[in-house]
Amino acid sequence: MRRLKLFTKLTLFITLSKLAIVALFVWLLPLLVDKVAFEYTNTYLKEQKKKVLKEIEQNGIDFYLQGDDSYGSYTLLKEEYISLEPAGITFLPDTIETSMRVVENDTLNYRVLTHVLTYNSKRYILEVGKSISAIGQYNRPLQKMALYVLIGLIFLTIVVDLVYTRVLLRPLNVIIRTKLRNRKFPFKEELPPLRTSTSDFKYLDTSLAELMEKIREDFEKEREFTSNASHELMTPIGILQNKIENLLTDGKLDDETHVRIEGMMRTLNRLKRIVRSLLLISRIENDQFVKKDTVFVKALVEEVMEELGHRLEEKELQFSMQVQETSMLRNVNRDLIFQLVYNLVNNAIRYNKPAGSISISEGHTNEGNYFLAVADTGIGIPEKDIPFIFDRFKKAKNTGEEGFGLGLSIVQSIARYHEIDIRITAEEERGTQFMLVFPLSV
Repeated sequence: MRRLKLFTKLTLFITLSKLAIVALFVWLLPLLVDKVAFEYTNTYLKEQKKKVLKEIEQNGIDFYLQGDDSYGSYTLLKEEYISLEPAGITFLPDTIETSMRVVENDTLNYRVLTHVLTYNSKRYILEVGKSISAIGQYNRPLQKMALYVLIGLIFLTIVVDLVYTRVLLRPLNVIIRTKLRNRKFPFKEELPPLRTSTSDFKYLDTSLAELMEKIREDFEKEREFTSNASHELMTPIGILQNKIENLLTDGKLDDETHVRIEGMMRTLNRLKRIVRSLLLISRIENDQFVKKDTVFVKALVEEVMEELGHRLEEKELQFSMQVQETSMLRNVNRDLIFQLVYNLVNNAIRYNKPAGSISISEGHTNEGNYFLAVADTGIGIPEKDIPFIFDRFKKAKNTGEEGFGLGLSIVQSIARYHEIDIRITAEEERGTQFMLVFPLSV
């Protein structure tokens, strides 16, 4: 599922909600306009009734009847009419309704107010009517005008909302851009506190700064402990190694004791390699290496293979390399890059199958980055284990050898130090490929 930014989601919500309001208004607009028009007409008819009654009160009913029994008057286009006729003894309350009337042989639909009045002990029915067509002649223009005004207001409010939302979320964008995105661990640089009047963003910024500081302190403590412990361990290991070597060269040991001491020596050498690896990782993480060397890749790989050539022969492995003479890496630490390639090739040999093969190739990614790939036809790595292969001391599967994982931990430390992206593709029983994608600055 595609993830959207908060601002994008708010933009969609604001736009869609406004469009929903427009749709609802368009649907209700005819009903609302008709209701307003009829309410206005009802008020108009009541005012007309008052005028007629006032005229009768002042001038008498003959002002309308002129000696006849009934009276009728309508406008030229038959849009309005007034009528008076005897009501007999019938008494009806005032009513306003829509009904049909016949005016000069034309049957028209009117909004009619009916009122019964008494004059000189006689009852008359007064009707004041207005044609429905006259009432509705302004409805459509009013609807259009109302719709245009609404659309204009909606557009204006969308623009205002988006501008305000962008201004409101600006502190959050600053936090993401300056304090989260592209921030390099262990967060050594100190960033100024966020300037904002929103308490929530201020709390987020403060909490984030405290959390990063806590992580950095814990990391520094761990790194310092690893460095100190490695240094302290090397001295007794060296003394113990000398004593064991003296025992082995003494010549007074029987065969069984000699074999046991040789086993102790192998264990001690393994412990020494682990301590050295930890010390190397600690030095890398403490930025104790200078990155000012220029390395020719092919020469470096050939040097690595000279050291590991005997192991290729032991497992009868085939080796191939497609790297140009001119390929070079700038602003790197040569010893660390050598160690990185050495560890990857060493792993490719260790986890390969007899009579398998190893290949080293180079190229450029679609983004233009130089890459160096080390591929083997070994036992591969289960997909579920790939995220954990750089974990220190994680036991390798089915190796039958040391498998302490520090070799790949060193690879990861060196890669991080040089900002190298490691991409892994593996398939069980088919092999593994480590692709080292170097930054454009290298």
